[in-house]
Amino acid sequence: MPVARVLVFLLAVVSVVAAQTVPNDLQANELPNAPSALSIVQPDAPSAAPKPPRVIDKKFIIVMSALGVAESLRFTTRTMVVERELAAGAPWITSTPSHSHLIAKDAALYASALLVAYEMKKPHDWLPRDWIIRKLWWAYPAAMTALHLKNAVGNIRTKGPGGCTSIECAMQIP
Repeated sequence: MPVARVLVFLLAVVSVVAAQTVPNDLQANELPNAPSALSIVQPDAPSAAPKPPRVIDKKFIIVMSALGVAESLRFTTRTMVVERELAAGAPWITSTPSHSHLIAKDAALYASALLVAYEMKKPHDWLPRDWIIRKLWWAYPAAMTALHLKNAVGNIRTKGPGGCTSIECAMQIP
């Protein structure tokens, strides 16, 4: 958790410094005029420039939420398996890892997947035929959602030695 706090602090400091060093090229005569009573009553004509497409829409929120839920389910079930194996005395588990460390790592991975999906869905003028990439932005999050769900189901179905599903059953095996 301290690493996340340091990163947030550094991001805040860098953004403040960057905002203060941006030069102001506007002259006093270039500033927009205050709206008059006539312009408030009669709206301006629609601009000729087309509106950019919305990147964060219902589909984006649903797909990325599904990925987040699948990652959370995988993380939770894996943590439960490791804790149960430690409690059962499994020799391959010596200690449980720190939850805050794992949460920070998984949150960073999810944030990077979110950023990549956002950038893939956003139109880019410099990229020829970017409409192909924009159509397939959902492929990676959907594939990873399926993999995380499969892994979580495997964690849920994990059985103890000899097919036992409870600690009491495993204790009865000689």
